Amino acid sequence: MSPRNVVRAVTVSSAFLLLISTGFAQGRGATPPAPPSGTGAPTTGAGTGTVNIPTNPNTTNPSTGTKTSPGYIPPLYLTGRVMLENGTPPPEPVTIERVCNGNPHAEGYTDTNGGFGIQLGNESGVFQDASEENTRGSVPGMTPATGSMNGSGSGSVGSSAATGGPYLRYQNCEIRAKLAGYRSQSILLANRRSMDDPNIGTILLHKDGDEAGTLVSANSLAAPKDARKAYERGMLAVRKNKLDEASKEFEKAVALYPNHAEAWFELGRIQARRGQTDAARQSFDNSIKADPKFVSPYVQLSILSMEAKNWRELSELTDRAMRLDSFDYPQLFLFNAVANYNLHKFGAAETSLKQAVRLDTQHRYPDIQHLMGLVLILHKDYAGAAEQFRAFLKMAPDSPDAAGVRSQLAEMDRMTTESAAANGKDK
Repeated sequence: MSPRNVVRAVTVSSAFLLLISTGFAQGRGATPPAPPSGTGAPTTGAGTGTVNIPTNPNTTNPSTGTKTSPGYIPPLYLTGRVMLENGTPPPEPVTIERVCNGNPHAEGYTDTNGGFGIQLGNESGVFQDASEENTRGSVPGMTPATGSMNGSGSGSVGSSAATGGPYLRYQNCEIRAKLAGYRSQSILLANRRSMDDPNIGTILLHKDGDEAGTLVSANSLAAPKDARKAYERGMLAVRKNKLDEASKEFEKAVALYPNHAEAWFELGRIQARRGQTDAARQSFDNSIKADPKFVSPYVQLSILSMEAKNWRELSELTDRAMRLDSFDYPQLFLFNAVANYNLHKFGAAETSLKQAVRLDTQHRYPDIQHLMGLVLILHKDYAGAAEQFRAFLKMAPDSPDAAGVRSQLAEMDRMTTESAAANGKDK
């Protein structure tokens, strides 16, 4: 049976686009699924000691073993591993940082194998840089003096937590590794609960080198005061979901300073969200013209190319973006693979998929597994394809594509069985 009779060509569903657009720039605003338990992350880290997870943290204070008041917020435990891109542990112990609203705060260290186990907020044996001293207790809704929610003491729930939930304090926070000369992946803490699997998986470190791409536009940093103020007001309006107001502020910022790449980018995102595709394309193009090294507009233009099924444009855009930044955007490698698959450049698609798998340590993009399964079918590796389809269904059981993937999986299992039976007869 021809592979093309087994599976449909890769096309872009609205759900797939939503997954990509909400996950861009390292998946901000979405919490990746917790890795399966028992995937190798240790429960100890240098300077942190053994992490003992209470059996019922919602009712028992783990530090005293006593029953707690109804307002008690249980501590959050995290375990994981830090690795270099080549799969080896870092050359020295690495600091694990919690970053809330841009403020870094050391939480613990890795051991010699790159493993760590931390309890957020437990500073015992953790050295803070001088630059971090003023950020102690800087979790949203907590007072620096006591580290308690709204000054209520002992981590009890204050009014802020009562309206936003007891884990509001980590809503704008992420975990990353810190080692001089390296750039770290980040893992979001939004909506994480104490009863979740503490294993947050692997954090990769990328050695700073010759790549020219940037996550922040240098040209935007050089904007005059009035343009900067307009941009900041626009970002504040975005956070309040006042998009009309935000658009006007971003338009004002680029009128005052046409090289404000980030204002063009944010304006384009609002336009894309509203379905104003042509205007969004123009804004993203203007962002790239203002700062060709700023990677984010390439990602958004890629999404528009995906939606239009313009595979050649998508291939060219992602090739350019991947040369600028080969680490921070695993979705670019997925986009590139989709483009090349549909252009019948299957070898190039497989190469990009392997890079996407390597970088997507948090499994934010299950479509990587789906497409890898389709590529393996071309190699007549039906058992391997079935394994990839199972991985997709495990990560995204409610995906709109799940029913189709289940059918593909059933066909792969049938073909694997037939192949095994045929090989048995030949012996």
